[in-house]
Amino acid sequence: MMTDGLVTTAANRREGIAILIASFAVMAAMVTAAWSEPVRVRIGFATVGADNRQFAGGSSAAVVHSEHYLDDDLKDLPDVKVEWSFFKGAGPAINEAFANNQLDFAVQGDLPQIIGRANGLKTRILLASGAHSPTYLAVPKDSPVRRIEDLRGKKVSIFRGTNNHLAAVKVLVGHGLQEKDLQVINMDTATTNAALTSRDIDAAFGNFPLSALVEKNVAEIIYTTKGDSLSYERHTTLIAQEAFIKAHPEITQKIVNAVVRAAKWASEESNREAFFEISARTGFPASGYRFDFSGQDLKYRNSPLIDDAIVAHYRFQARQAKEYGLVRRDVDVDGWFDRSFLEKALASQGLSTYWQAYDAEGKPIQP
Repeated sequence: MMTDGLVTTAANRREGIAILIASFAVMAAMVTAAWSEPVRVRIGFATVGADNRQFAGGSSAAVVHSEHYLDDDLKDLPDVKVEWSFFKGAGPAINEAFANNQLDFAVQGDLPQIIGRANGLKTRILLASGAHSPTYLAVPKDSPVRRIEDLRGKKVSIFRGTNNHLAAVKVLVGHGLQEKDLQVINMDTATTNAALTSRDIDAAFGNFPLSALVEKNVAEIIYTTKGDSLSYERHTTLIAQEAFIKAHPEITQKIVNAVVRAAKWASEESNREAFFEISARTGFPASGYRFDFSGQDLKYRNSPLIDDAIVAHYRFQARQAKEYGLVRRDVDVDGWFDRSFLEKALASQGLSTYWQAYDAEGKPIQP
């Protein structure tokens, strides 16, 4: 009986060990599968090319996409797959995609980002890509409208919810007008261009695609924020979901590295024409980008820095967005900016002092 008990105990032990080994094998297989499962990185642009071409232009992030920078930067992570999306609905569409967990990163303008934060989106701003952009006011050729003040009572296109929107509102206020003094019509870029061409509207606030109508001699640009108050500038930045950053800091760093590398290339004056030609893959002519960047240094427009001037700009934008009724609550920008990835990218590429940083008043900071 005792012998039988010993045999039984030994058999049970062997069976237990076998089960334990099998369990470890299953766990190892599960861990291996988890590590090998592809990671989708979903990056969106708050713009789309002419005729829905899947390209963006005029920014370092656009260069990253067009020139396949991430193919090189992520080659050591073969299980990482990048998906690019372009949104005709601009910033508001990006916010909707973030809210539905359909995006991880986006290149988006300041006002829609502020609106998203006001509505509870958990994001972090990582770097600038498309900062210091101007806004234009265009009218049909030979229009009697010659000044901002002439817009009172007129039909004016403004793409609501975009960073052009707040810039337009601030320009109006600076000239003694409010939105309610105009007949404002919410139109995207393509619809605006068609309406100006057919003279169905009296004027339009927008960005560089308006210059194409000037080339066709169907419109005139009668005002630009260039040379006017710096508060009228529009800023576009790379923004990301907090959850993705926490889950994938290595991938986040590689994406920031790629955008900084592209920003350096796009900041070199020797690459000015090449930058415009790459941007023209959008279907908007290179001449439009040439017009948009005229009179400005590439290093100024393509700087990736989140300096004190940009942070102060966002704080000011947030206050004015509430003041003008574009958001209903106060928006706190403190803690929204995460410069850690940018600082590492700048240091690793020897670019820590390459771009000029500005203080909160817009004055150059001495290195």
